[in-house]
Amino acid sequence: MFQHRCKNISVLFLLIFLFTALLPLPLQAVELPLTAESAILVDAHSGKILYEKEPQKKLYPASMTKLMTLALAMEAIEAGKVKMDDVVVVSENAASYMGSHIFLAPGEELTLYELLLGIALASGNDAAVAVAEYISGTHEAFVDLMNKKAKELGMKGTHFVNCNGLHDPNHYTTAYDFALLARYALKYPQLLEICSIKHYRIRTETKRPFQYDNKNKLLWFYPGTDGFKTGWTEDAKYCFVGTCKKDNLRLISVVMGVPVPQGHFSETKTLFNYGFSQFTFKEFYQENEIIGEIYVGEGKKDKVDVIPDGKVGIILPRGEDQNITTEIELVPLVNAPVNKGDVVGHISIVKNGEILSRVNLLVKEDVAKGSLWQMMKKVFKGVVTM
Repeated sequence: MFQHRCKNISVLFLLIFLFTALLPLPLQAVELPLTAESAILVDAHSGKILYEKEPQKKLYPASMTKLMTLALAMEAIEAGKVKMDDVVVVSENAASYMGSHIFLAPGEELTLYELLLGIALASGNDAAVAVAEYISGTHEAFVDLMNKKAKELGMKGTHFVNCNGLHDPNHYTTAYDFALLARYALKYPQLLEICSIKHYRIRTETKRPFQYDNKNKLLWFYPGTDGFKTGWTEDAKYCFVGTCKKDNLRLISVVMGVPVPQGHFSETKTLFNYGFSQFTFKEFYQENEIIGEIYVGEGKKDKVDVIPDGKVGIILPRGEDQNITTEIELVPLVNAPVNKGDVVGHISIVKNGEILSRVNLLVKEDVAKGSLWQMMKKVFKGVVTM
């Protein structure tokens, strides 16, 4: 009896071993030589984590904080609350911020665009406060906005005390949270454009000319890099949230707590090298690309174009991008009125019968309900055609 029970247990353990041996290894089956206290590498399209090291560890973000400041400025511009060419009058409070700064003077006037460049390139603490005050009235109100946005984005390990990253024990975040923020920031192409500028001069016609030099050195020596933001304080050490695109694959990287100068760049390169060497992005349709059309009943138009809700594609390990197809399912008819963005189907990415990803298909434009006269004309046209 005892021998029979032991034999069954042995067989059970053998089956468990064989089953687990056949399971695919996690994406982070590799150990990278990183000294960062925390790091993460993410596919920007899907948010899929490709590598992580203590990604939820709460650390000080230093000037990486300014990515949130930039993102909220872009949000305000998109909402029409402010414009790039608005003239901002610098307050005495904003001008008082030192450390990394662009030497703002009380009462000085710069455009919002010049101040945003001062944040993105020169990492100006004073510029960040000037923008915060212009958008929200006070620095404190803007910080409240930062924390509200962090909550909306699911940045559960984050709390902001200021808009520029000057050290405070209660000002902290995680690498995972900043990857979420970076994905959100990519919604604004102009933010990426600003972050990728290497040099910019202001006050050129005054006695106080100044040149911004982008602190993101990967712009010079890692092709495809176009964002985002560096950071350093004695407590935070060296930090960097970056993004890089090669072919159709865009990666987001965050490293925090790197102990040596320039280490945040070399370790970001290590993450990017790993990501681009091991993964590829197979794209089928671009955002806003017309995939098909559907009939509209009782509308001013008989048909309406259909587009995907974002880019249609998938990240895969290199060499595993074969035998992948798409399957489209659309409703045959919708009755007017039809609103732009209405979901009328979906497109699935399929491999060997398994659905790997699914994207909604949307109506490209509004179609109003047709008038009685238009309906009669359609009926008459149909009769004549018959």
